[in-house]
Amino acid sequence: MWAGSAITRVIRVFRIDLPGLALGTLFYVLSLTPSLLPRDWAFQGLIGGVAAATGYGVGVLLSWAARRLLLPNLSWWPLPVRVRRLVRIGLPLVCLAAALIALFYGVRWQDELAILMGSERPTFFGYLRAMLLSVVIAMGIVAVARVLRDIFRWLARKLNRVLKIPRRVAGIASMTVMLVVIYGLIDGVAVRGTYAAMNSVFSVQNDSTRDGAERPTLPEKSGSPESLAAWDSLGFEGRNFVSGGISAAELAKFNGAPAKEPIRVYAGLESADGLDAQMKLIVDELERTGAFDRKTLVIIPTTGTGWVNPTAAQTFELVANGDSALVAAQYSYLPSWISFLADREKAAEAGRKLVTAVHDRWLTKPPDHRPKLFVYGESLGTQAGEGAFDDLNDIRSMVDGVLWVGPPNSNPLWSALEKRRDPGTPEAEPTYANGLVVRFANDAAGIERNPTEWLAPRVLYIQHRSDPVVWWSPDLMFTKPDWLKEPAGGDRTATMRWYPIVTFWQVSADLGNAAGVPDGHGHNYGTVILDGWVAVTQPAGWTSADTARIRAALEALRGHDGPEK
Repeated sequence: MWAGSAITRVIRVFRIDLPGLALGTLFYVLSLTPSLLPRDWAFQGLIGGVAAATGYGVGVLLSWAARRLLLPNLSWWPLPVRVRRLVRIGLPLVCLAAALIALFYGVRWQDELAILMGSERPTFFGYLRAMLLSVVIAMGIVAVARVLRDIFRWLARKLNRVLKIPRRVAGIASMTVMLVVIYGLIDGVAVRGTYAAMNSVFSVQNDSTRDGAERPTLPEKSGSPESLAAWDSLGFEGRNFVSGGISAAELAKFNGAPAKEPIRVYAGLESADGLDAQMKLIVDELERTGAFDRKTLVIIPTTGTGWVNPTAAQTFELVANGDSALVAAQYSYLPSWISFLADREKAAEAGRKLVTAVHDRWLTKPPDHRPKLFVYGESLGTQAGEGAFDDLNDIRSMVDGVLWVGPPNSNPLWSALEKRRDPGTPEAEPTYANGLVVRFANDAAGIERNPTEWLAPRVLYIQHRSDPVVWWSPDLMFTKPDWLKEPAGGDRTATMRWYPIVTFWQVSADLGNAAGVPDGHGHNYGTVILDGWVAVTQPAGWTSADTARIRAALEALRGHDGPEK
């Protein structure tokens, strides 16, 4: 008897609601339409399952409302038995056929995207795995939701029978208790527990060193024997940063002129006790290395783990022919995508502290002997960098130029400038105040597109049309953004459409593959950083031939400072 009751409960958990199945299938079909980036079968399986489960839930809710409010008033309801049997048999078959047809077109759309971006092309039979994975994920989500619903009903009955609470009041009380418990579990156990676990895991990785990364011997590098920052304290990314770089001899070879040994200053989380002490160490290291005597000084607010894009660092040193100093600091053990969710305020504070500390020490130097002071940020590093300034006037009063690459949609300054863009200009590549101070570009050609005067200090945002980091927002759930109302261009496919809820999940899945596409697409900016840097810093006597020469050098140095990220 107990076994039979258990089997009945399991069947109830996994039984199919036909309106839910219909809407779940529709959401699944829409999830197969193209988004910003190509999706392999695993990403498509995940997004398809989540979308299908979401559609199923919406269908069940609409079905319940219709049965309660609409259908009882219709003369033809309920349907004849034969019709109901036909629907029970025919609808699942129709849904399966629709899913398979959509899968065929989905593979074609993904193939077009893959060709556009030069990534691996999918196959129909390979994508069948995505469909099976979607089914498993959707069933799991629906089963969990039904178990929670049954617990809610059980609790409501107990409140009604034991405490004699009226049925409706008991239902409200039960729902309130359930929501509080679920929120507590998610916020207190799932989120904080996961955050603590990941922090522990990545702190272990922080103690490791990449193969080939060796302690520098030159005094111009942090971690060297003369450095105030111990090699072992710099963390994984810090050791990678200071052990890399291009030697003066290599620079002279690439540029055909005598070069200086570039300066790289870095402080890890373990280099000093607390953020203020870390900043003091940074400026003392800048003094020790003679960074304030160089031609350019570049402040680099980092991503979560303290990563600095090696292509960007090489670009700065090549353009300056070594007459440069780069300074960065680690503020977290966590990768950028986790820090984006959990450490955004910490990122902004770290960026503000770093820029302020370096700027304040820079101000103590004679005005005619100070280096040009620039800020560079990429991904979450742009959010850290923006945290140092209140507005554009603040930027122009403190530094000689800013280059920000791949800014997250949640960046306050970026968002404000996008919203106040000049009328008639697209959100994907806006113009603000006719480009007088700040400009936006999707690619190298876009940097030069505006022929009007560009005042110094210059501020430049580079953002690919296909970068989900730039365009992901919770608003995608129910609001069609301007960038999807505009004609497609660049590397955004014209076949992408906005669908409520579904597009949000699609772009969320794209985040997981944002840097997994070739240079020039998604969150992988490649050597367009060079074009942006030249535009912001305006090196004296610079020509297009110089840009071509440095680009060739960057290609030759690919992997020299470690893997891209």
